[in-house]
Amino acid sequence: MLPIERQKQIKRILESKKTVKISELSNELQVSEMTIRRDLKPFIQDGSVMKTFGGVSLATPISMNDTAKNTCIFCHRALHQKMTYKLIRKNAETEFACCAHCGLLRQAQLNGEVTHAICYDFLTQTTISAPLAFYVMDTSLDTGCCKPQVLTFEWQDHANKFVKGFGGKVYPFEEALSILQHTMQESNNQCHIK
Repeated sequence: MLPIERQKQIKRILESKKTVKISELSNELQVSEMTIRRDLKPFIQDGSVMKTFGGVSLATPISMNDTAKNTCIFCHRALHQKMTYKLIRKNAETEFACCAHCGLLRQAQLNGEVTHAICYDFLTQTTISAPLAFYVMDTSLDTGCCKPQVLTFEWQDHANKFVKGFGGKVYPFEEALSILQHTMQESNNQCHIK
């Protein structure tokens, strides 16, 4: 089978399943996982497919007006793909925050209106479920985004190792949200004050 034919089949599978493992695609199309990765590369580069841990997901189309689609829903800064925090609401609208700091605060504002929250693992750059992530705060590494800075990790072990090198503390979702809200109240809700 030609690569273009495999890519069409991969696209059909993704449109049907939305998320699929590389190993599943490899088995279904009877080619190596390396071949599947090569076939996926153009889709990932054009943004129609996002890498996940061990697989890929069909990217959700942006449902915001043109003036707001490249800025954070919370602080209005420009979005940076590798730190973006994505919120999918019950009404099927999708919102984007520039970082986990703004994503957590916006999620709290929406108070139960969020059905899914997705962010990027700081080390692997794969998408992860925000409520299952581990959050590093008070680290010495400055990413140039909102303060207090919040970095996300899929694995607690990775977060702990990061903290050993760059300092900070590791928190689960609810605790990170609570600490961030408290810190923001003390700083008069200013995202950009150090």
